[in-house]
Amino acid sequence: MIGAVIAMQSEADILLDEMQIFRSLTVSGKKIHVGKAYGKDVAVCICGVGKVNAALGTQILISKFDAKKLLNFGVAGSLNPQTELCSVYQISAATQFDFDLVQLNGTKIGTLNEYQESYLMLNALPLDFPKRKLGTADRFNDSLDDFNLLTKELQADIRDMEGGAIVQAAFAAELPVYAIKAISDVAGSGSTTEQYLINKDKALCNLKTALATVFEYL
Repeated sequence: MIGAVIAMQSEADILLDEMQIFRSLTVSGKKIHVGKAYGKDVAVCICGVGKVNAALGTQILISKFDAKKLLNFGVAGSLNPQTELCSVYQISAATQFDFDLVQLNGTKIGTLNEYQESYLMLNALPLDFPKRKLGTADRFNDSLDDFNLLTKELQADIRDMEGGAIVQAAFAAELPVYAIKAISDVAGSGSTTEQYLINKDKALCNLKTALATVFEYL
């Protein structure tokens, strides 16, 4: 069983449109749809925005639906010119840039207490989509401080609000985890909120086109 953890209904719909849904239910307040997509057994959890929601949704799929591999996809923000608007990227590594134990133990920001590095590595699929590094936090903003932290200290390419937490939960369960992101906004190019509203549908359209190839290799 593939467990797909998706933040928002609009993101999940690009997969649900292609699914034969056998049953739908609610677990711990999260909508779950179970069925087949592209010939594969899949359970989709629409977890909601943010890291706690993402981790909870991931664990539901592991504990209640016996997911053996995990997939996260959706829109995200670009942090540099090498990550282009509405293009699709495979995530190679993820960090949580609002996790900070620097003052306590001197580890680099983003380094979870049970790990030694700020980034956790994701599993890779043999896809043509370029690989990029992801920074996750519980905030959507145009903060220059966040931008500098992500680009100068952590060398992240993309930012979102769920991916890093999904990877952490997958690591705890010792399961493979994959993530695919399409770019809805670019930092430093005006309001990210306005860009997101303008570009979200096109980014999701490109991501939907990519899903058949993604599922072929899952």
